[in-house]
Amino acid sequence: MGAVDPVREQRARLAKLASRGKRVGYLLFLAAGVVFGAGLATEFTPRVAATVTTCLVVGSIVLGPSIILAYAARAAERQDRSRGV
Repeated sequence: MGAVDPVREQRARLAKLASRGKRVGYLLFLAAGVVFGAGLATEFTPRVAATVTTCLVVGSIVLGPSIILAYAARAAERQDRSRGV
């Protein structure tokens, strides 16, 4: 049985964190769309606008780094495989 590589273990944890971040970011974008649609269907109040804006801003803050981190983890794994590590 081989030893566990701490770098790969850390990379796996970061990939899982990136996956969760992407899920949260996309769910916030979905929530913004649903609230926007509901606001258009009923009454578009300042509260609806604030909710949509907040969902989009927080979703972007979470989603951007998560996407970059996911790409970085995948690229590092691909590089390890190409080296035969």
